[in-house]
Order: sequence, then C-alpha cells, then structure tokens
Amino acid sequence: MRSETRAPMALKLAAVGGLLFLLLPIALIFLYAFTTEEKSYQFPPPGFTTKWLGVTLGRADVWQAMGLSIKVAAISTALALVMGTLTAAAVARSRFFGREAISLLVILPIALPGIITGISLRSAFSLLDIPFSTWTIVLGHATFCIVIVYNNAVARFRRTSGALIDAAMDLGADGVQTFRLVILPNIATALLAGGMLAFALSFDEVIVTTFTAGQQTTLPIWMLEELVRPRQRPVTNVVAMAVVLVTVLPILAAYYLTRDGEHIAGQDK
Repeated sequence: MRSETRAPMALKLAAVGGLLFLLLPIALIFLYAFTTEEKSYQFPPPGFTTKWLGVTLGRADVWQAMGLSIKVAAISTALALVMGTLTAAAVARSRFFGREAISLLVILPIALPGIITGISLRSAFSLLDIPFSTWTIVLGHATFCIVIVYNNAVARFRRTSGALIDAAMDLGADGVQTFRLVILPNIATALLAGGMLAFALSFDEVIVTTFTAGQQTTLPIWMLEELVRPRQRPVTNVVAMAVVLVTVLPILAAYYLTRDGEHIAGQDK
C-alpha cells in the first residue's frame, strides 16, 4: 500500500482560498439576517438583533410564497421519481433502436440554459392556450427534475446484476414482486437521493419559473422582487438563509446516501 504524501502548502492555500471564495458570500447572508440596519448594508453591521426572525414569521406573503414553492417542488419530485425511474429502467435494461439517442434527449434539458427551457415552455403554453398556473410551473420544473432522478437511477440499474432479476422470475415471482423485493431495495437509496436533489433544485429554481408562473410567486421569485423593490432587507436575508438550509440539507443527505452505492447485491464485476 502506498503511503499518502502531504499536499504542498501552496495547494492547501489554494484550496482554502477557493472555499472562502465560495462560502463567504453565503456567510454574509447569515450575517445580515441579524443586522439592526433595515434599509442598507454596512460592514461591519452596526448591531445585531433577532427581531427579523419574528418579522419574517409574521409576513403572510412569505408563507404564501414558501407554500407554493414546497407544493411545486413536491409534485415535481413525485413526477420525476415515476418518469425518471421508468425511463432509466427502459434504457438500462432493454436493447432497442435509438436507445442512446433517447438517453441523450432525456438529459438535454439540464444541459440547456434555463432561459431557453423557459422561453420554449412559455411559447408552448401560449400556442396550446394553457393558462399559467401551479401546473405550468410543475411541468417546467419536471423537465430538469426528471434528469436528476434518471441519472441516479440509471447508474444504479447498470451496477445491479440482471442475474438477480432472472433468478427472482425463475423462482416464480411476478413483475410486481420482482420490483418490490429485488429491484426496489437495490435502487432505493439512489431514488431517495435523486428525489432529494430534485426537490432542492425545484425549491430554489428561478429562471424557468419566471417564464411559467404567470402572476404566481414562488419563494425565489419573491426574493428577486424584494431585492428589486426592498421593504425590509433583513427579511430577505432571513428567507435566503432558510432557502440555503432547505437546499443544503437534502444535498448532504443525498451525498451520504449514495457514497456507498458500490456495495450492491449481485453487482456486476
């Protein structure tokens, strides 16, 4: 076994600098969520208070926007889990003409700029005379949520041995039993991780939502409007702090769920 070598000091400093570059702006959100200054940013803040937490909890517009975001994210994630898993099963376990092209088309929405997806969806809804509603936002979010679930599921399907499925069928299990007792236990953590990531991305999505929401306001849209026409700046930072927590926790959970994904029953060697 090779002994690990120490990283050069320059590399360590570069790593620390990169982390500070990424995390300091987020730390400022937390800092200014507790400032006593209401209308402007000063550094260092003139003082600190927790009153903005109570003010935020008392804002009805915040709760309405948060409720819509949670509803949209939950429905989009549910749709993505069903459609992404079925698509992954078809691509990973079947051989048919155009399979690779279909795989590329499935992941294309997340590779395209969000503004392209938003404009195309808005044009489609207008041509079909579909009024903007919660469901138009859900359809917009589902385009990239499906990709997240699909990528997790197809990777797990490809690492799960087909011999397990064949053995279950040979022993008399029908399709439902095979899925419930063999397939689902092997892909469950991948689906859970994909669902968490999809929920986090949907919850804080703003570009596609701008084109598909109509007059409705999700939490990211509310934050954007508050930044343009601020009433109480610290309230916006409190909400941003909540969004950071809501999105970071599922991502961390997804990481810990999938980091041991190589230990799968019957994994192909």
